[in-house]
Amino acid sequence: MKKIERPEQSFRDPEFLESLEGRTLRILSEYLSPMTRLDKAKINSTILFLGSAKADPTNADSAFHRYYWEAEELAYLLAKWAIGIKTPKGKDFVVCTGAGPGIMEAANRGAMRAGGQTIGMNISLNQPQDSNSYITPELSFSFHYFFMRKFWLAYKAKAVIAFPGGYGTLDEFFEILTLLQTSKISKKELALVLYGGDYWRDLIKFDSMVKKGAICADDLSLFRIISTPREAFTYLKKRLSESLA
Repeated sequence: MKKIERPEQSFRDPEFLESLEGRTLRILSEYLSPMTRLDKAKINSTILFLGSAKADPTNADSAFHRYYWEAEELAYLLAKWAIGIKTPKGKDFVVCTGAGPGIMEAANRGAMRAGGQTIGMNISLNQPQDSNSYITPELSFSFHYFFMRKFWLAYKAKAVIAFPGGYGTLDEFFEILTLLQTSKISKKELALVLYGGDYWRDLIKFDSMVKKGAICADDLSLFRIISTPREAFTYLKKRLSESLA
């Protein structure tokens, strides 16, 4: 009688795991694996930096050039301050980005310059986006699903700073803003900053949205527009210190 080979266990079967039927497991893994790794690293809370991947630190003619270095400086100031915070829960206000180049690289770079750990949450795309070299290796993540990546970018954030950027930055900023507006996230628990007043006021006419009745005047208090690293640091330090009380 011919010996029948033992079939592969389902959780080791790559064909099943990559199938339509295995999608739930893939999604679940992108929830549980980051949770396990962040808990192991004792990451209690984060500061999320958003912004253009096109910000070039070497091209002084680029419209985003100065924002790269201002993001680097702000991340440095916040990380240097946060390192001195001692709580029994773990590390608070660790700088987190989407792991790519531009503003993301700048924020990771500034945090590393301060001697802090730094988180990068990359996404797999048709045109691969390499993770920048300023991310703490054990805190480097890669996601397939955008919605799981956005969940983890926001979940532990106590502050979100949106530097000038394009579609991706707008998508992430407005999702956070909607969660604040609908009280899915408490305004007391998360500080939302638009960095670069000239850029954002030219791009989005918030006052016009109020006049047309699209939003309420009170909705403008859900975020703060700031234009210098020192001003942003002073504001966020006060807000974040209150969250520790």
